[in-house]
Amino acid sequence: MPLVPPLSADYDLETKMLAEFFNETLGFCPNSVLTMQHRPAISKAFINLNKAVMANEGRVTSALKRMIAWVSSNATGCRYCQAHAIRAAERYGAEQEQLDNIWEYRTHPAFSEAEKAALDFSLAASQIPNAVDENIKKHLYKHWNEGEIVEILGVISLFGFLNRWNDSMGTSIEDDAVESGEKYLGKHGWNKGKHT
Repeated sequence: MPLVPPLSADYDLETKMLAEFFNETLGFCPNSVLTMQHRPAISKAFINLNKAVMANEGRVTSALKRMIAWVSSNATGCRYCQAHAIRAAERYGAEQEQLDNIWEYRTHPAFSEAEKAALDFSLAASQIPNAVDENIKKHLYKHWNEGEIVEILGVISLFGFLNRWNDSMGTSIEDDAVESGEKYLGKHGWNKGKHT
């Protein structure tokens, strides 16, 4: 049972309109957003931040952004966000071979050197203590410009918020997210955990 239950999707009409963004991303409005509606200013600000962070203004694709989110969520242990991120990566066109081998991104040939640099940055930036160092920086700058690095860190930071929110809240996970989690992550032991 979550710490605070989600409210109806109709609770705040402005949030409901903004949340249509998630119908494309996930196919449903996440319970995390429905819970944020207890303070509608938070739900609306979060959705607008999510839209800004996930907008594509450089070469960082929508699929890569969702894989960055998965690596970050995996590093922090948030099973809710792991399932959501892998589902969104699938919906945004990540290659099947990448989805099936996301756990092995460092060594699997389905991932380019640029993707590996972004995913290594996600892993390092999501650890406590933070592990971003000169090697991570050099590897990033071989493949990405400053604006793209800001986009990548925007995703990592957005999911830092979500990882804390959903794991602390014990947000109930949606059936479609469970399906994606089991399909792509189950072979490595993924389960709903506290997100029942």
